[in-house]
Amino acid sequence: MTTSATLSQSSAGLAVTDWGRTRYEPAWRAQEELVARRLAGEIPDTLVFTEHEPVYTVGLRSGAEKHLVWDAPRLARAGIEVVKTNRGGDITYHGPGQIVGYPIVSLDTHRDLHAYLRFLEEVLIAAVACLGLSADRREGLTGIWIGERKVAAIGVSVRRWVAYHGFALNVSPDLAHFTGIIPCGIAATDGTVTSLAAELAARNLPAPSLDGVRSLLAAEFSARWPAFLAPRKQTPTSPAPETK
Repeated sequence: MTTSATLSQSSAGLAVTDWGRTRYEPAWRAQEELVARRLAGEIPDTLVFTEHEPVYTVGLRSGAEKHLVWDAPRLARAGIEVVKTNRGGDITYHGPGQIVGYPIVSLDTHRDLHAYLRFLEEVLIAAVACLGLSADRREGLTGIWIGERKVAAIGVSVRRWVAYHGFALNVSPDLAHFTGIIPCGIAATDGTVTSLAAELAARNLPAPSLDGVRSLLAAEFSARWPAFLAPRKQTPTSPAPETK
């Protein structure tokens, strides 16, 4: 697959690219290529959007593979792949109707992974607010929630302070596919999974278009990125981890 189609260059110097519908593993390889190019200074910070074919991705958190509920025959009937990946976090689902964002960005001026995760949450919360929905964080959990219903998941990796992987926002996916896993290791007693379409329908409002939500995400990310990159007082840091 190509990694060169750029939709726009924002005032923040951020390239925004849409890969369309992709299988997970080729998109992962394409991310790796962009990371190498970002490290070499060949490309600017880049926000990639895609929709994946149905897949469960298993992150690096200990025990994540135990949160796969469906067996191989059930997965085959549903047409869902399972891929073990190198991002942080637990197991999650990607599929049509979900916007996945992969920021390939340098954190060299702000070497704080926790702050970067909070930044991604802020972008998602702001974009969802533009649709008239109130989303927020939950103490001790990564991602964003509408009440006790999770609407977006986040998991990142870092190589020499260039971040990749990113976030997945449920716009109008098949929510039944989330029953094949314990999403992000969150037990049913701790919350459920939802989508923007489901939340808006409950309020008698129309579902948003994928293109419209992508535009909101790009705008909110671009508007906040310069402030995140602004130089801060230097504090001693340990060497950049390969993965977080």
